[in-house]
Amino acid sequence: MSIDLPPAVQRKLDHTLGQWQHWQCEQPLPGAPQAQRVLGGGVSNYSILVGTQRQWVVRIDGINPLQHGLNRQAEWSALREASRHSLAPCPRYFNPDLGSLVCDYLPPDGATPATTAQLADLLRRIHALPPRHHRLDLAERIQRYENRVSGRTGAAVQSLTLHAQAVADLVQQVRDTDQTRALCHNDLLRTNRIVSGGRLVALDWEYCAMGSTWYELAVITQGDALPARERDDLLRAYLQREPLPQERHLLLQYECIYGYLELLWYVAQGEGDLPGTAFDAKLRLLQDKLAGAC
Repeated sequence: MSIDLPPAVQRKLDHTLGQWQHWQCEQPLPGAPQAQRVLGGGVSNYSILVGTQRQWVVRIDGINPLQHGLNRQAEWSALREASRHSLAPCPRYFNPDLGSLVCDYLPPDGATPATTAQLADLLRRIHALPPRHHRLDLAERIQRYENRVSGRTGAAVQSLTLHAQAVADLVQQVRDTDQTRALCHNDLLRTNRIVSGGRLVALDWEYCAMGSTWYELAVITQGDALPARERDDLLRAYLQREPLPQERHLLLQYECIYGYLELLWYVAQGEGDLPGTAFDAKLRLLQDKLAGAC
């Protein structure tokens, strides 16, 4: 089947499929899988559904991992551990030189979204995984993207520049007050979660690292723009108790940090991945929360 991919990505896909005998499957594959279609949902990378009698997803890097502070070896190790606990699709092949990763394809159950209880349970189980050496440094990540947009002009850059110092102050504050550390997915947006076979699992572990569980929560509450009631329900379900006032404020601080970092990431790409209206809506949400966090 012919699918439309950039030539460089197609070559990497062909090479990955040509390595089918080295894929770590329970039973040997009968032959090379064939590309079937490009899957939606990814912004940075290319995800292609391939198959023979079974199906897998091949992810080809669309970004430079080093420029984004990504550790592909750490991702592979964490993904293998997560899959053993039924928290992620099982990885089958990994080639950092090609920028390719192959995982089992998990067909979605349908349009029914996961419940708050399922999401809270997924979070707790991820955070209970064994610790890793790779750590998330929010200040360093923000600085990396700020350096990439330095010198650029435009309304988006100017809008974010107005909030840079306030966010930097928040990063220092949470560093001083938040001592929670666990292995976190760090990108558990709605697009990176799927209900398959009756269970909720996490996809796309490229940002996984040791970090704050409160930042992990903020990625969901801010990134998915959860209404106040859903936000509180998730917080209670995750903690399994009523949150303390200082915990609510800590989450608010991390929501501001994530909201700024998310918009900064889009600006740094220099592409139209986020429509102007969506950018403006996320910027207003960030501004509203900064007023309460600072």
